[in-house]
Amino acid sequence: MNARCITELTLIFGKDHILTELEDMIAYSYDAAHVEVLPEVVVFARTTEQISQLMRLAYREKIPVTPRGQGSGLSGGSVPLQRGIVLVMDRMNSILDFDPANRLITVEAGLTTSEIDRTAVSTGLFYPPDPGSVSFSTIGGNVAENAGGLRGLKYGVTKDYVKMLEIVLPKGDIVRLGNRCVKHVAGLNAESLFVGSEGILGIITTVTLALLPIPEHRESALAIFDTLENAAQAVADIIAAGVTPSTMEFMDNTTIKAIQNFKDCGLPRDAEAVLLIETDGEFHSAQAEMARVEAQVKKNSARQFNRARDAEERDRLFEGRRVALNALASVKPNLILEDATVVRSRLPEMVRGIIDIAARYRIMVGIFGHAGDGNLHPTFLIDMKDREEMVRTESAVKELFQLAIDLGGTISGEHGIGIEKKPFLENQLGEASMNLLRDIKRTLDPENLLNPGKIFDMPAIY
Repeated sequence: MNARCITELTLIFGKDHILTELEDMIAYSYDAAHVEVLPEVVVFARTTEQISQLMRLAYREKIPVTPRGQGSGLSGGSVPLQRGIVLVMDRMNSILDFDPANRLITVEAGLTTSEIDRTAVSTGLFYPPDPGSVSFSTIGGNVAENAGGLRGLKYGVTKDYVKMLEIVLPKGDIVRLGNRCVKHVAGLNAESLFVGSEGILGIITTVTLALLPIPEHRESALAIFDTLENAAQAVADIIAAGVTPSTMEFMDNTTIKAIQNFKDCGLPRDAEAVLLIETDGEFHSAQAEMARVEAQVKKNSARQFNRARDAEERDRLFEGRRVALNALASVKPNLILEDATVVRSRLPEMVRGIIDIAARYRIMVGIFGHAGDGNLHPTFLIDMKDREEMVRTESAVKELFQLAIDLGGTISGEHGIGIEKKPFLENQLGEASMNLLRDIKRTLDPENLLNPGKIFDMPAIY
């Protein structure tokens, strides 16, 4: 990065929106994964036009650019592997248009997901995707990773709510894809290409999202089990019985104990597993669905089935689930959080497989996650300074991913591929599919400058 480029970047962004000192840039060298690379310069965007100018400069000078929201990603997606420029988006955080009549909201990419929901709630609407990082992750990052969350079982994930995108392409062109209408088939469904693309194809600057009416009523319950297998089978049986809870979360004993040690949320320390379940909708419908859930849970030998008596009790239970990751992080010096996913009918096999892997490799693993949509978060609790334990952990993680693939699942349900899972992607997709992905990248980013090294590697000459 030469002085001329720094001067030009300063002219684009302003001296108060650029960092070049080592100490200032350290915070932008990593995310929630376990990789750290220091950028050469950090810039803070405030407009789409600034980003367009940045990409024209980057392409002219062949400088890599890594987009970044709040750095909450779990797969290394915002780590600047080839140094260059880190483009921080969190100052682009305005609500551009809120249209309750059409159940739409248009926002800049740096707005937090929770702020979108707070705005929607004021008119009786809500934004369904609710990742664990909802209070601090940005919507641009959610779109780039196709984030999910606790309500994914009934309401789907980010891709199900994206109506329009404004995107800066790698050469600096600005495109607007999608439409505000409920239906549109004018041209290719190109906006979907960028959802889950992890910043390697374009930089998302604004997003138009669909909203839904807030359900009339919610029923919440905690099912307590003495075996992991029974809890997992109950999940499969509830879905097979035709019930679609809005939330169905799974936590094993390791996770339960960690949560209770971290913060008392009323979970039973002696349970091998619990399911946190919620139904919603019209009052009688939500109650009837919960009654059907209870029947399936009891069929699978649940020790207890406790319905929340009021909103305070419900919120306390859900708080336990939301602090699960922080609680597990307090157990050992380090953790590796995964998000292997299978179809729901194979969840019991997945849980048994994880238990077996943990036992054979002698590793402490906490299991929690969105069991209703088959998305588990096996969390390896380790000490990275223990090299021998790290070797065992790396083998265990590799086997975990292969187990998910063998069960017809995927190596990532919502965290993305990034750096962490890149070595395993071809095992799932196959060579021909990987070549297709590279062809798409090559077409849009012929110099491989936008977030290079994520999802897959490109040939040195292509």
